[in-house]
Amino acid sequence: MSELEPDTLLPSDRMQSQALDGEVTQIHRGQQYAETGDTFEIEGTTFEVVAVEDRTLGDMTDADAQAEGARDLEQYKQILERVHDDFEWDDDSAIVMHRFERQ
Repeated sequence: MSELEPDTLLPSDRMQSQALDGEVTQIHRGQQYAETGDTFEIEGTTFEVVAVEDRTLGDMTDADAQAEGARDLEQYKQILERVHDDFEWDDDSAIVMHRFERQ
């Protein structure tokens, strides 16, 4: 188990704020950035990574999108297209889900 910098998992201040507010409880990234049991701290609040799973974009559901702060999967796709240059949704693209909980 390691202590991570919060921006290792949550790359924007907005996402970190949403995690503090309980609006974001997981994030999918293009590669693995943490192990189960790793912790990170935002403004004095500790979070623990409770699950790390290999998935594909096609595995994602509305519930996954909502856990990342989006209204639904369609809005999640739009957010990814806006923040990543040359992003194209491919159901077969490998991603890693990192789920975390406030301690």
